[in-house]
Amino acid sequence: MSSSDERGLFTRRSFLRWSQSAMALLGAAPIVGVGTASKAFALPAASNSADDYYAKLGVETIINAAGTYTYLTAALMPPQVQRAVAQAALHPVRLKDLQQASGEYIARKLRCEGAVVTSGASAALTLATAACIASANGTKPDQIPENVDRMKHEVIVQKAHRYEYDHAMLICGVRIVEVVTLDDYKRAFTPNTIMTNFFNSSESGEIDRKTWLDVAHQHNVPCHMDAAADMPPIENLWKYTGMGYDLVCFSGGKGIRGPQNAGLLLGKKHLTDLAAANNNPNSDAVGRGMKVAKEQIVGMVAAVDWLLEQNDDALEAEYMRRVDIIKQAVKDVPTLTASVNIPEVANHVPHLMLTYDPKVVGISPKQVQERLRQQRPSIELNPATGSSGRFGTLSTENTIVIGTWMLQPGEAEIVGQQVRAVLLHPKP
Repeated sequence: MSSSDERGLFTRRSFLRWSQSAMALLGAAPIVGVGTASKAFALPAASNSADDYYAKLGVETIINAAGTYTYLTAALMPPQVQRAVAQAALHPVRLKDLQQASGEYIARKLRCEGAVVTSGASAALTLATAACIASANGTKPDQIPENVDRMKHEVIVQKAHRYEYDHAMLICGVRIVEVVTLDDYKRAFTPNTIMTNFFNSSESGEIDRKTWLDVAHQHNVPCHMDAAADMPPIENLWKYTGMGYDLVCFSGGKGIRGPQNAGLLLGKKHLTDLAAANNNPNSDAVGRGMKVAKEQIVGMVAAVDWLLEQNDDALEAEYMRRVDIIKQAVKDVPTLTASVNIPEVANHVPHLMLTYDPKVVGISPKQVQERLRQQRPSIELNPATGSSGRFGTLSTENTIVIGTWMLQPGEAEIVGQQVRAVLLHPKP
């Protein structure tokens, strides 16, 4: 046995042989101890190698031990969603008919008045902003953004909730008004206010989501909530519209497990109708470039159906099962302690936190992260690895952070073995 074998490192060829055998086994039988969650992670049949365009293009596949991050292509669609996407590709339809029917179907399923399938959560925020401009001004789509500066066009946001996705609102031509205190917020409303935006997963800001909503409605101004990564729990898909938020956006390619280039805008029907009017395929509209193909629309509908068949407790139990596999693999690493962190809002799933003394072990978490990235199969750890404060108080410069919810069957074992090998053999 070679030294690399002793360290638990796979060659690409040996990994493929091992993983194909493991996947065949896992595909033939339920995952022991998972209960109803096992069906949610059943693997599709192997595709024809001639269709593997990742291989043809020389693009390496990875093991995602990070989470539903866009730069890692977010979540994988469950097999039944993949089948729905493939079926939708077989026939053309009238796009507006599909948009309308899908919105009505999703709204019924998610207990709200209206819904629009968008090209992601950022696009949903843009369309929400356009809808609120149109509602306040009687604006036609071709007037946004060129004429918006001569209309009502102010959006109120907590200073602590300013983020890179402000661009999604700004491309509509609005002006963002920052507030800090509740008194600031109450004074900020003017005849030019068309919307407020609440970033749901922000860990800062003085004004809570209910107070934010109540004050806006006292001024007859619609509230949008950015809840892009805030599923699970599943009930969040109707919780915030049920609270009274006029519009709520979700990413389709994160916890919902739909296509990555899809999302949802949910809310009051008169506003979702205006959002649709500013969306593709309308040529002279701010959303024209935010195209959602028929396959992605159907995929989003199928993902909602799939998700509503799942159970939060069973899914969390499966994620914890994977956590336990990795914990068991690294238990003999000197100075290492393991804990689990479930973020309160966004990415509300178990994350394994491995904290140790790099001086004793001989390698830092950032170096572990890079080693695993360079190995084959390549493994991506959560970006909070080796960072202080990015993942609650449990995350430090001495912490490896592992997200288990995007791992495929058999991959928790690989991650555990590879992390252990690097920590016990820090010198390549």
